[in-house]
Amino acid sequence: MSERIVVVGFGPVAARLVDELLPTVRSGLVQLLVVGQETEAAYNRVMVAELGVGRTTAEALAMADAADLAADGVEVRLGVTAKRIDRARKQVVLSDGTTPGYDRRLFATGSRPVIPNLTGINPDPSHPVLPLGVTALRDVRDAAQLRDTVTAGKRVIVLGGGVLGLETALAAAEEGAVTTVVHNGPYPLGRNIDRGGGAVLAASLRNSGITVAGNARSTAVEHNGPHGMFSALVLDDGSRIEGDLLVLSCGVRPRIELAEGCGLPSGTGILVDHHLRTYHEPHMFAIGDCAEVHCADAECPECRTALGPSGLVGPGWRQAEWLAGYLILLAEGGQDAADTLAPLPQEKPGVVVLKARGINLAVAGDNSAEPWDDEPLGDMPSGQKRRQVAQWADPAHGRYVKMTTRGGALEGLVTVGMPRTAAELVMLFERGSELPADRSLLLRLDGPDQLDSSASNNDPQRTVCRCAGVSGTIIEEAVVDGCSSVPEVSKATRAGTGCGGCHADIKGMIERHFQGVPA
Repeated sequence: MSERIVVVGFGPVAARLVDELLPTVRSGLVQLLVVGQETEAAYNRVMVAELGVGRTTAEALAMADAADLAADGVEVRLGVTAKRIDRARKQVVLSDGTTPGYDRRLFATGSRPVIPNLTGINPDPSHPVLPLGVTALRDVRDAAQLRDTVTAGKRVIVLGGGVLGLETALAAAEEGAVTTVVHNGPYPLGRNIDRGGGAVLAASLRNSGITVAGNARSTAVEHNGPHGMFSALVLDDGSRIEGDLLVLSCGVRPRIELAEGCGLPSGTGILVDHHLRTYHEPHMFAIGDCAEVHCADAECPECRTALGPSGLVGPGWRQAEWLAGYLILLAEGGQDAADTLAPLPQEKPGVVVLKARGINLAVAGDNSAEPWDDEPLGDMPSGQKRRQVAQWADPAHGRYVKMTTRGGALEGLVTVGMPRTAAELVMLFERGSELPADRSLLLRLDGPDQLDSSASNNDPQRTVCRCAGVSGTIIEEAVVDGCSSVPEVSKATRAGTGCGGCHADIKGMIERHFQGVPA
């Protein structure tokens, strides 16, 4: 008898899970129901800003087709919300009045944008009422607002100095909008970057034509424009920043209310073990932005330093792929067969990459230490080597590098305006490899004598797409097999279907191949 699996949420992570489960659905081993709150099937939400400035299309962002899935036997219900979970009856109560039952139940509800508590915005965090001209830029309808403003060359204010906010501001400015970034703290990316890198980044943003308002605390929005449109952002010192569109980019929070409503334990996200099973309900699972991998074992070394959901698409995809394998084993051979699968591998520290045409930035690990900071021996575990920090800055030209190492291996890095050095350092960081003793060798990768832009990227085994975990070798094989565009490579390998930061690398590999030059 086939197992009935119900997935609530239909974003990029759920789409990957469904894709992995399709063979078992076609064979009749699994019955699959996917419930999506939006009227569109899964699409790449990370690229909504690119859609908003006209650099891509809604069709290019699509990650699933409801009609195709239905033809394969997957039941898809769009524009439907899950109101509650009836754990006793193993049913999901849906907004369309139905109560489908399940054998396995998956939460893939993702996250919702943080709406700041500003006068002029409905304070209900679950259902905020945003005035006309204020958007959190989370879906394709939000993108239409940005598109209209950018096309008209009007004023865009981005509230928030995180990666998505900066990418939106840079893209809008490049396409002709008058753009301002407002953030709290002395420099953008304050949670990720060090002081030196932050200062160089802020200067680079200004050189790109963006007005940067740092150390600013917002208190209210005014909507005195035509038809009640947004007209200005008010700061705590009484000053006003006038604009035509306000983009709220203040972070996200996991959507856990459905799980909490049926009594499942939660922290920052829905608490799951290393098999992605919820506490006390081994037939219920959570993946993606809503899931917090933190098992109930107080002695678990992995969970002692767990930081909650990453908010990145790559880890969510890896969870989806692992869970699909686990569910297939459950359906084929029961719990004994599933228990043979090794637990979900611990996620490696993430790398923050700013995707923009005018600014190259990469940040990873702990980069807070300065070269002159002392590290008392008494605070170090026995046998641990001392921390070393190498730092180089050329603020006038928008260049900055910091390498924090221990035993020669990177613990943290910051690069601004040094693309080849960044590529090499990120590769070394992800592999845990030791840096050359002479750190200046890495800086020379961006020197004038390095004419070949691929000088630091000639390792075919390097990971080109970190979101999907696709190496250069796999991409090269796809190109040799006839893929001649980024979308074709993406369809064949999944490379480039996440944050889009690798599109330039993929395009370069395609061009080098068709020019007859080895990639």
